[in-house]
Amino acid sequence: MRVLFIGGTGFISTTVSRLAVAKGIELFLLNRGHQTPQSGCQQITADFHNEAEVRKALQDEAFDVVVDWIAYTPADVARDLRLFQGRVKQFVFISSASAYQKPPSHY
Repeated sequence: MRVLFIGGTGFISTTVSRLAVAKGIELFLLNRGHQTPQSGCQQITADFHNEAEVRKALQDEAFDVVVDWIAYTPADVARDLRLFQGRVKQFVFISSASAYQKPPSHY
C-alpha cells in the first residue's frame, strides 16, 4: 500500500510514521525537509503552502491513501482537493483541538 503523509515528522505523525513503516506500508513524507524522516520513508520535499511546487514535486505519483496532518483552514482543504482529486483512493484529514476552539482551553 502506498501512503503519503503531508507532514509526517511532527509530534504525533512521527510515531504514526514509525508504525506504518513497521507494518510494511510504503510511506512517503511530503514536507519541507527540515526534519530527518523516519527510516524507511521516502522523502518528497516541497513547501505544501506553495501549490505549484507541490504539484511539481508529486509529478504523476498516485497513492492509495493521503493523510494531511497540517491542514488548518478551509483554504488548506480546498488545496488538498485540487491536488489529490482523482489520484488517491482515500483521503484522511487529521484535525486538532484548535480546529474547534482557539486557543484550546484543554489539551
